[in-house]
Order: sequence, then C-alpha cells, then structure tokens
Amino acid sequence: MTDVTQVSASDRVLSPSLVRLLCAVFGAAASFYLLLSVVPLYAAGDGAGGAKAGLATAALMLSTVLTEFVVPRLLSRYGYRTVLALGLALLGAPAALLVVSSALPLVLAVCLARGAGLAIVVVAGTALVAELVPSGRRGEGLAVYGVAFGAPGVLGLPLGVYLSSRVGFEAVFVVATIVSLAALAALPGLPGKIHRGEPGSGQRRWVLRGLRGSGLLPPTIVFTAVTVAVGVVVTFLPLAAPADLHWLAGVALLVQAVAVLVARWAAGRYGDRHGSSRLVAPALVLTASGLGALVLVHSPVAVIVGMVLFGLGFGAAQNATLAVMYERAPATDYARVSAVWNLAYDAGMGIGAVGFGVLVGATGYPAAFGLTALVVALALA
Repeated sequence: MTDVTQVSASDRVLSPSLVRLLCAVFGAAASFYLLLSVVPLYAAGDGAGGAKAGLATAALMLSTVLTEFVVPRLLSRYGYRTVLALGLALLGAPAALLVVSSALPLVLAVCLARGAGLAIVVVAGTALVAELVPSGRRGEGLAVYGVAFGAPGVLGLPLGVYLSSRVGFEAVFVVATIVSLAALAALPGLPGKIHRGEPGSGQRRWVLRGLRGSGLLPPTIVFTAVTVAVGVVVTFLPLAAPADLHWLAGVALLVQAVAVLVARWAAGRYGDRHGSSRLVAPALVLTASGLGALVLVHSPVAVIVGMVLFGLGFGAAQNATLAVMYERAPATDYARVSAVWNLAYDAGMGIGAVGFGVLVGATGYPAAFGLTALVVALALA
C-alpha cells in the first residue's frame, strides 16, 4: 500500500489551517524581531556596553533552548492550538514590563519569559507545518513558513532600532506586546492534535536520544555553526557600526533580512526538485564569508556586501537543514525534529552572543568578527 503521506508535487501547499498558522506565526515573529536588537541596546544604555547586551540575548536564547526540550511533550498532551496560545502570550505580554525600567534583573526576567514563548511558537509551528503540508511539497511548505516568520524581520529588525532612537524604547515595547497578543485571534481555526502513525510516540521521547545514529547530527552541527554567526550579527552589528554612520546598521540588517527570505524561498523550491542536501555546504560557506566581511566594519560597502552573502547563506541553511532532517525522520518524530532544529538555532545564537561578547573585549570588533568567521567555517569538516 502506498504511504498516504507521499503525494505528487501538484498537491497544493496552502490550506485554510496553514494560512491561519502563518498569520499567527507572522504576529509572533513581528514581536520577536522588533525587540531582537532593541533589547540589547536598551540594556546597554547605561554605558555597560557589550557585556549587558550579550547577557540580554543570551538570556533570551537560554530560556528558548531549555523550553524547547519540553515542547514536544506539551504538544502530545495539550495539542497545537493550546500550546501555541501559551507561546504567543509569553512572547507578547512580558515585553510591556520593559517600560518600567532598564534594570538588568528586569530585562533578564523579561528575556527569559519571552524566550519560553518563542520556543513554544517555533517548535509547535514548525512541527505543524510538516503535518499540514504534503510531503512532496515539504521544502516549499517550509519555505512559505520561513517567509511568514522571516518577513517581519525585513522591517522589524531595522525598524525596531530606528524607532527606538526616534520615539523611544517604550513605544517599541508596547507595539511588540500588541502584535503578539493580536495573533491569538488566528488560533481558533487551527487543529488541536494531529496524529500520524503511532499517536505521540515521537513526542514523548527524550529530544536528543538517538541523535547520533539517526542521520540528524550532521545537519544539526552545520546549522548550529550558522546560528552562532546569527547571534553575533543581530546582537553586535548595531554596536560595532561607526557612530558617524548611524544608518549603516539598520540598512545592513534590512539587506540581510531580505536576502534570507529570497534564499529560503529559492532553497525550498530547489530542494523539492533536486534534493536539499546539496545546499548545505554552500550555505555554510556563504554564511562564513559574509561574517568575515565584517572585518571591514568601518566600510559601508564591505558591511552591505557581507550582509547579502550572510543572508543568502543563512536562508539557504535554514530550509536545507530542516528539510534534510524531516526526510530522515518518521512522521511520529516531527515534533522532536522541530525541537532539535530549533535547539540548534537558539543554542547557536546564545553561544555566539556570549562568546563574542567576551572575545570582543580582548580583540576589538574587526578581529573578533574574523575569528568567529573562521570558527563557523570549521563546520565544513
């Protein structure tokens, strides 16, 4: 008997449930990206510089990583709709507390809460896409999902930085709260639990158990290396840009965000037709090259070109590694695969932010960017 999950490439990607999911994810991503670079700037506003900025991003990512271990169990027990509602609430509501104070304990507490919300949304959302999209169009379905989550970053990252300097941090925090909570309106039309094969079997397994022998480890390592670079760029590029080029960080973040969307969409379509595994190594090379270009961080041309390369590599790596991991896992393990991939994403960002924050104090920004690019490139081995 033919596996019912194997369908022709002509089957449609978008369904009403997937459209609702994309709307919810769009709101969550808008809240996330608006504050991703703003909160480190807010934390560093008292002159503490890179150390507090790095701690803010690290707290966000640490909470995200720790929560991702338990999301598959939450999905197995409560279903997608309830778990996504919890994630949106945690991602949005705590941001409003930042209006009160920039004291480090409060900033870190808010980052921890929002990190938990982010973990819930990304793990549940990515797993639900794999459930809703026909397997023959999975690469393209993941690309559509990636665009829905990444599109807010095109404007959100630079817009958050710009607005915080023009209308103040407080207004940005309020907007980030509203857009996440408004996304709750899309959830009633989503399915609760979807079971393929043996219900919940993969979700109840320890997330990292059997990773080495499953074929999931190589793409996980590569994607972790890529996201180390991401943690460096989103946290420290606004701080490293020359003061007399106040526009550079915003434009560079905008350029890389657009490149990510283009690359992720192209990688999804290419992967469905020719295989996603072919894209993994080129994506890693592009990412390392783009980060290495920031050695010339005082040159606007080098920064912009570097962020184009970086965005293309990051976008291709996102889609290619996730598609490869789904190809190598049974349907009952979709939530677990989503958790592993997102763990690689967020652990890499946290490691990048903390490690670079320590390194830059000893070497300065140009040398630190170069050394980090070399470390990222080592994943080719």
